[in-house]
Amino acid sequence: MDVLKYNSEAWDAEAASGNPWTRPVPPEEIGKARAGEFRILLTPTKAAPVEWLGPLRDKDILCLASGGGQQGPLLAAAGARVTVIDASREQLARDRMVADREGLKITTHLGDMRDLGSFADKSFDLIVHPVSNCFIPEIAPVWKECFRVLRPGGSLLSGFNNPIAYSFDRQLCEKGTLQLKYSIPYSDLTSLTDAERQEFIGRKEPLEFGHSLGDQLGGQTAAGFLIVGFYEDVWGNGNIEDRFFPHFLATRALKP
Repeated sequence: MDVLKYNSEAWDAEAASGNPWTRPVPPEEIGKARAGEFRILLTPTKAAPVEWLGPLRDKDILCLASGGGQQGPLLAAAGARVTVIDASREQLARDRMVADREGLKITTHLGDMRDLGSFADKSFDLIVHPVSNCFIPEIAPVWKECFRVLRPGGSLLSGFNNPIAYSFDRQLCEKGTLQLKYSIPYSDLTSLTDAERQEFIGRKEPLEFGHSLGDQLGGQTAAGFLIVGFYEDVWGNGNIEDRFFPHFLATRALKP
């Protein structure tokens, strides 16, 4: 099936239903960002370290698969030149809505995070890439394209899922039990039974893929990056997983 098309439409629906990653930042947060007081989330609860961002004024920043009216508007309010690329029209509409509301300049592109052909080599100083590569089947092209469009000395800030999170039986997790069921790498297309997959698609939920740490971390270094920062995060909502392991990981990767 066409995963990009399906997940694009699924995220349009998520935006319509108010998924937390689709809720635009309020005016007061934009005001704080203009004064230099803001936090960028790559994962649900823990903000990216300030030193990962560095000075932002007049920097060219790509928000990669990062629509929703959150990171892009905050970075633009802090003085950066911001471009957002996302596969969801509704997510991009939220960036434009905040930009219009606050008088910010943000450029939006509808597209695939694996194909940044719209951008020339060495176009950006910083890439902000919150948890989203779980919605594509392969991530090596993402890292290669990020390396290409970054300027030397530029950074890629990424959040992604801990692959072990995909190993457990989902129904049992909801009941408070962690039981191994799936191998990694995981795919909603191939790891589920036909009946499970059809039920999943019937709910119009985004398809997910659990990539290995070899592809997440090793993929970045194979593309040429140096990983110079790392942290872990949790859901922060009482999820059973939070008691045993961090569901989310984040990295800062430098282009030499």
